[in-house]
This record gives sequence, C-alpha cells and structure tokens, in this order.
Amino acid sequence: MSDDSQRTVIAAPSVAIDWGRWAALSGGLALFLSVYFAATPAPALDPTGKAFPLSPEGQAALALFLLAATWWVFAPVPIGVTAIAIGVFQALFQIRTAKAAFSDFMDPAVWFIFGSMVIGAAFTKTGLTRRLAYKMLTLIGERTATIYLGCFVVTALLTHIMAHTAVAATLYPVLLAIYSLYDASSRPTRFGKGLFIGMAFAAGAGSIVTLLGSARGIVGVTFFRDIVGERVGFFEIPWYLGPVGWLMVIVIWWLMLAMFRPERSTVPGLTETSRRLYAELGGVTRRELLAAAIVLGTLLVLALQVFVPALEPLSRPAILLVATLLFFIFGVLDLGDLEEIPWNIILLFGGAMSIGFCLWETGAAEWLAVKWLSPFQGGHWFMFLMALAVFVLVVTNIIMNVAAIAISLPVSLVIAGYLGVAPEVVLYVALATAGMPFLFLVGAAPNAIAYQSGQFTAMEFLKAGIPASALLLAVLALAILGLWPLLGMPTLKGIGS
Repeated sequence: MSDDSQRTVIAAPSVAIDWGRWAALSGGLALFLSVYFAATPAPALDPTGKAFPLSPEGQAALALFLLAATWWVFAPVPIGVTAIAIGVFQALFQIRTAKAAFSDFMDPAVWFIFGSMVIGAAFTKTGLTRRLAYKMLTLIGERTATIYLGCFVVTALLTHIMAHTAVAATLYPVLLAIYSLYDASSRPTRFGKGLFIGMAFAAGAGSIVTLLGSARGIVGVTFFRDIVGERVGFFEIPWYLGPVGWLMVIVIWWLMLAMFRPERSTVPGLTETSRRLYAELGGVTRRELLAAAIVLGTLLVLALQVFVPALEPLSRPAILLVATLLFFIFGVLDLGDLEEIPWNIILLFGGAMSIGFCLWETGAAEWLAVKWLSPFQGGHWFMFLMALAVFVLVVTNIIMNVAAIAISLPVSLVIAGYLGVAPEVVLYVALATAGMPFLFLVGAAPNAIAYQSGQFTAMEFLKAGIPASALLLAVLALAILGLWPLLGMPTLKGIGS
C-alpha cells in the first residue's frame, strides 16, 4: 500500500452559520439605512399652529433608534456591544459629535446604576442577601405562587421609600439566593423567569406611588407647577397613584402565574430548610452590620432630600457613590469585587442614555410627541388621554422616563386645554405610564438588573411586557373613568368627582 493511500484525510470541521443572528444584524442595518436616506417627513403642528420640523439629525436619530431596538430585542450581539454601536453610529454619521455621544456613557444616571450594583455586591459578599432570603422564605412559605407574591410585594413596598434602581440591585442577590433553593443549578426555568421579570415589573409599579421611587415624579410635578401654576402635595401622589400601583402589582402577579407557572406548585421542606440555613449563618457579623449601616445611611440621605431643602441640591448619584467609597475604605469590598461588576449592563445603560439624549437634542422626540398627540385635539377627551398613555408608554421604553415626562407633559397640557381636560388627570396619566416600561431592557434599571440572572432573553422580556403594558392601559382606563373621580380628581375642567 502506498504512503498516499495510507494517509488519513481529516476534514476541517464545518462551522454552522447562525442565519437568525445575521438576519437580525442585517435587519437592523436595513432599518437604519432606509429611514436615514428616506425623504424628510412633513413638520409636526401643535394646536397653536406652531411647526416642528424634523431635522436631518433628528431623522438620523430615529433611524439609529430602530437599529438599536432591533439589536437589543433579537440580541445578535451582546447588549453592551449594541450600546457601543449607538455611540459609533452617532459619530460616524455625524448625528452628534463624538464627544456628546460618548460623554453620555458617563452620565450621572449611569453612575447611579453602577452604585446600585455595588450595593448588591456588598450585600452578597457579606452574607446579608442569604440572611434576608432565608428569613423571607420562612415567612412566605413553600407555595411557589406565594413566593412570587411575597417577592413582588416586598419589592413594591421598598420602592415607596427608596429609588427603584437601588431596590432592584438590593433584592436581586436575595432573589438569586431564593432561586437556588428552588433549583440548585442556574439553568433557566419558568419559575426563574417569572421571579425576575416580575421583580422588575413590580419595581416599576411600586415606584409610581411616592416621589421617592424615582426622579420622574419630581420632574413631573415641577413641570406641572411651572405650566399650570398649581402645586402638587407630597401625599397627593400616593392618594391617586397608590391604588393604580398596587392594582398593577396584583395584575403582575397574576400575569407571571399565567405566563410562567412554576414547574412545581410547592417546594416541600423549603420552610424548614430556610430555618436551618438561617440558623447556620449564626449571629450577625460586624461586616454585615457595617454594610447595612452604610446602605441605610445612604438611603436615608436620599429619602430626606424630598423633605430637607438643604439636601435637595446634592447629586443623587454622588450620594449613592459615597456607599461605594465606604465599602472599599472599610474593606467590605476589594478589587476582585470591582472586576466582577456586570459591565455589560453598565454599557447597556450608557447606550440608553446616549440614544435618549440623541433623540432629545436633535428634536426627534419633540417631533414625535407633537406628531402623535396633535391629531387628538379634535377627538374625545378619553381617547386623547389614552393616546397620551400609549405615547408615554412607548417613549419611556426608549429613553429616560424623566425625558419622557419632559417631552410629553408640556405638549399634552396644551392640547388638554383645547379639549377641556383637567390638567391633573394629564399629570397622573403621564406619571403612571412613565414608571412602568415593561417592553425593553433599556426602559428601566430594574429590567436590566433582572436580566443579569440569565433566566430570560430580551425577546422573552418583550413577550411578557406586551400583555403587561396592555393590562396597564386597562387599569389606567379604569382609573380615569371611575377610580380617580371617586377619589376626588377632576376629569374635565370645572367638573369634579
């Protein structure tokens, strides 16, 4: 036999092409190019006849958003990489300067997200998360449906007194510890999907109830005061939005049970196991007390900003980052912990801030608001309010909820005057919908924090968010037509409850 015949031919391993991934990549690029090179749309006209033309930069910003949304939902590349692409496209296509596009990645709001995640890391390392998780489980019981409800209620309650981002970051490791007792592996399950998606949704629902849950409330009442000339009291917010927020918590619980019914209805022995594990932790350590004191002190200062005028000018991210400094100064965390921060999520929010400011500064967001709301000036007042709710609901999933309020509230208050709609109901519709971005991970920090669990994809989050958003609109319709008038809110000018 010849040498040639004895040779074994080893074929090169074939590499399968992921056609779905390439379809998502090319689809996003096709959307960008088709809008970027399309004819310039007609200007939007507000009720006074003022024209809002869409600039070339604004049209390019809309094109870039379509690309980012496509890539974020279908995830052909990591979500952090899509965020980087947002800055790159702005610079290369001269939508904004490179300095403006990439400076937004270091916006104070991004640092607030970073600080919140550091708090979660401190709670995990010190063991506070396990202690809290085991104690919660001994109180909640062994039924998985009750575990859902208990976790969602705790999440919503905490957002009444602290920012929903900080709540999500604090509870995230606690939920991981709870989930580990349900399934020792980290593989995705229906229970895991419902637990973490529900937590993100409940954080949004709870955050609308007081002015402490998010900065959007303060921005909204400030706009209302400047435009309408009326002040909104601190306790008026929970009076009107409390029922909406808590009804949504129950709705979210039902939805999670319907979409992600746990594989097991109960976890036998969970209560006893939780008690045993809690006992094995022993007494509270000095490091746990130190971490808890740092976090509680930081959150107290954030909460007091609403009531103490001298604290109001202080930067919220800077206050939260004081906790980060103290964790490292007192040895609660070290360099290794810093390197384990999920930078993919930090980049995600940097990109979200960049596209948000891009839509705002180019005038694209204002053009969208006027274009969407102006046609309703001649319609029925209820249809106008629902159109406002839909607009804010969509926009708050795209850009910062604070910006969504700043864009929609001035325009809608002007249109409301033509329809005889009381300005109060406009304010509360906007605040309620801006607080519950259930569609995209970039809509709110709790969404992205929950995504870290690896229990769900961006598409699964969207699929859960669509019915959740529809149910939110139904709850708002109920509030507008019945609940709020019953509580004393005027719906039309000169008409009370």
